[in-house]
Amino acid sequence: MDKLVIEGGKPLSGAIRIHGAKNAALPILAASLLSGGKVQLRNVPRLLDIDVMLRILNRLGCSTIHKGDTVVVDSSGTDSCQVPEDLMKLMRSSIFLMGPLLAKFGEVCVYQPGGCAIGERKIDLHLNGLKALGAEIEESDEQIWCRASKLVGADIHLDFPSVGATENIMMAAVLAEGTTIITNAAREPEIQDLQNFLNQMGASIMGAGTDTIKIRGVQQLFPCEYEIIPDRIVAGTALIAAAATRGTVTLTHCNPSHLVSLIHVLRRAGVQIGACNDIINVSSLGRPKAVESIVTSPYPAFPTDLQSQVMVLLSLADGASMMRETVFEGRFKHVDELVRMGADISVNHTSAYIRGVSRLYGATVEATDLRAGAALVIAGLAAHGKTVVEQVHHIDRGYDRIENMFQRLGASMHRESPALKQLDFA
Repeated sequence: MDKLVIEGGKPLSGAIRIHGAKNAALPILAASLLSGGKVQLRNVPRLLDIDVMLRILNRLGCSTIHKGDTVVVDSSGTDSCQVPEDLMKLMRSSIFLMGPLLAKFGEVCVYQPGGCAIGERKIDLHLNGLKALGAEIEESDEQIWCRASKLVGADIHLDFPSVGATENIMMAAVLAEGTTIITNAAREPEIQDLQNFLNQMGASIMGAGTDTIKIRGVQQLFPCEYEIIPDRIVAGTALIAAAATRGTVTLTHCNPSHLVSLIHVLRRAGVQIGACNDIINVSSLGRPKAVESIVTSPYPAFPTDLQSQVMVLLSLADGASMMRETVFEGRFKHVDELVRMGADISVNHTSAYIRGVSRLYGATVEATDLRAGAALVIAGLAAHGKTVVEQVHHIDRGYDRIENMFQRLGASMHRESPALKQLDFA
């Protein structure tokens, strides 16, 4: 497995462009199945999860090309409604294929999806939403079949504002007969991006970004061109890294309105932030202040995907902070690794109590999931001495070569690949 080697203690400085959003690109790639032709998507990042989704689309009969940050998906040859088990186990986001394949073929077969081990993530809301549209569900062991001779619009209330369930229902409902209304829908920017993409193909959807989404079914969708929104979690990771290293950084091609909750927390920590159009400037020349309490919750509240990264900043703050996780119960696995680097953090059920220390120290640590890995990279950048982050494949699921991003900001870090070392030795 690759590892990242970081020589920390150096303030980040410079400017970087934020790449496209993984969590927007994946459902949009799934939705491209509904076009029946060639869809061209711009600002698509090169990530492991994107690669897995494209491999799945190819196995379903699509033709895909990923060149630079542009992806072309030709779904005219799609001939299968069964998502391959081996690829579905690699990525939870493959569940997004249920809605569009059901709408396209009238049936779909999937398996329990894989992904990061950050807690229980049931797909009941997905299945219940598809049932409401007329699907019959048959489950056996790990295989799930959904069948519907006809999808019919319905009023669907989500017990929890699940992003994935909201998106799956949207993609199934666009070709359903009649009108579908989703209440308590997820409000994330990625939901809005999916709505805009589907509407570009000829769908009739309104309300994304609020808790009520209305979908009027249409008979057919058409190919289009579309640009994916910037990745707010990558942008947030870079902002936190700049603050933790007491640096001065400019982010371009990002959307400050998607980061309001993080910007509020950083300002409470004494970080200087200015935003204009698609540019954010961040500067933190002194020790951060403690933030009494942060609670993760669905958008627009503080995102669970930035919880571990902010914890690194708070571990260096002057005073005590508290972080409560309400979305995923398994999202504190990075704490033990941060403690090995000198952080003073204790966990009680869903709350972490962080007592700030004056410095962290380099160590060999392991990325247990995507966002935990990003947090350990930030810790390594801020720490004194050398940090080695192992299990980098988790990080590669959501960051396009994270070492390149931070190298452009002056970080001293590089990737070591055992495969490349063996090749050099040979």
